[in-house]
Amino acid sequence: MDPFDGRRLIVRNSKTRGLMRGAMTALLVAGLAATPAHAQKRRKSADLDAGMAGPVQGVGIESRDLLSMADQMVRDILAQPVIAARATAPRVIVDSRYFTNESSQRINANLITDRLRTSLNRASDGRLVFLARQNAAMIEEERALKREGVTDSGTAGMTQAQFGGDFRLTGNIASQDARSSRTGTIQRFTQITFELVDLESGAIVWSNGYDISRAATDDVVYR
Repeated sequence: MDPFDGRRLIVRNSKTRGLMRGAMTALLVAGLAATPAHAQKRRKSADLDAGMAGPVQGVGIESRDLLSMADQMVRDILAQPVIAARATAPRVIVDSRYFTNESSQRINANLITDRLRTSLNRASDGRLVFLARQNAAMIEEERALKREGVTDSGTAGMTQAQFGGDFRLTGNIASQDARSSRTGTIQRFTQITFELVDLESGAIVWSNGYDISRAATDDVVYR
């Protein structure tokens, strides 16, 4: 047996491995070259101030509008005599059941009503009592367990029935769009209205609105 055969085999294998590494490197470089530049330079996510305009903006309702609108409505509601002058704190229902969206923008109405409810609850300092009407089935289930003896009565005792509401907040979102065929500019007027309705008489004891008018050459998709 030729003693150099083993050496030739080692050299040949080394050359093969070198060629394979070279081929893999070439494929990697080619793959990077084919990848879009924006994908190669991905930026890390950034924390934003919800009350300020962000890098992605359109002509619809933005987070800064939700915060500003909620603050404005809270101040106005708490300044009303029907709320502030009552000796007994009125019971209020604030949820999205009677909050309609007739605008061209897709939006989760809970973003508006949840913000209003939590802000009102915090700012009212006991001047309002908020009812979780959206959780009525859950409450009724717990009440049944107490009365059937499955659980005790809790620490607050039992009431004859769930609390009835004195007022309910309703609202509507409407919009009107315009587009320039020459420049492609999109303009949208959005109107958000709120009403506080007496649940016994049907009287509207308070109402207010929030208007937004914006224009942009490129709109964004709201989801």
